[in-house]
Amino acid sequence: MRTGRPKQPLLLTEEERELLQSLAHRARSQPLLARRARVLLACAEGLDNKTVANRLRCSLGMVGKWRSRFLQTRLEGLYDEPRPGTPRKVSDEQVEQVVIQTLESTPRGQTHWSTRELAKTTGLSRMTISRIWHAFGLQPHRAETFKLSPDPLLIEKVRDIVGLYLNPPDHALVFCVDEKSQIQALDRTQPMLPMRPGQLERRTHDYKRHGTTSLFAALELKTNRVIGQLHRRHRSQEFRRFLDTIEANVRADLDVHIVLDNYGTHKTAIIRKWFAKRPHFHVHFTPTYGS
Repeated sequence: MRTGRPKQPLLLTEEERELLQSLAHRARSQPLLARRARVLLACAEGLDNKTVANRLRCSLGMVGKWRSRFLQTRLEGLYDEPRPGTPRKVSDEQVEQVVIQTLESTPRGQTHWSTRELAKTTGLSRMTISRIWHAFGLQPHRAETFKLSPDPLLIEKVRDIVGLYLNPPDHALVFCVDEKSQIQALDRTQPMLPMRPGQLERRTHDYKRHGTTSLFAALELKTNRVIGQLHRRHRSQEFRRFLDTIEANVRADLDVHIVLDNYGTHKTAIIRKWFAKRPHFHVHFTPTYGS
């Protein structure tokens, strides 16, 4: 009776067995990789290729392929080898030229390169330019803003304010105070139609203006309570009224720490006198040009 060529036994180390079991049973493993791991674990039990193929419902050729590859290269043979594909048509010098041109020049009459404009200049395709930009993380159409603070007390102010936020003092309140001016008070020209089953809420596309307003707000750090007030104008008089509102909403026996930016209305004589009469109010200014 013919039994074929004897198969070389597939013996696993403890480390290899643990890794194969992890690949075979982990939910996030790739399906093909998990199947190969199950084939090798079955072969390691001493089963022949035909029995393994029948148990795992795969082809006999597949079992033989991954058994022999594992015996040759062990765990590294479990993964697919890179396929040759089409040879590269764009040289390293061309890639370097595209990157340099993108970084160090701009097209005439424009602020930045586009893929089409640079493709015309270099003779490459638009998709090639796009792939090169993506590979090097280049996005000429985007720009971010920055501002360096010239405040000589930058470090001291940052430590002061961050320290207040991270470790607020006991028996005291910390408020972050700011204003938003020029808020448009808009109204629709007709009443809105309410939502119905199968019908979205509807509103007119046009609106009428009711001027602008300014919102003054103070956020209490510990409780997230917000004290807000609306004023038609944005002057030191309105800011002083808002400070009166804050004072009316806090206990008189507590110290109050207020974090402010360097807007002009926060430093006028009226405001300085207001704080001078209330020594339990402590002002912390953010660094110049600092958020």
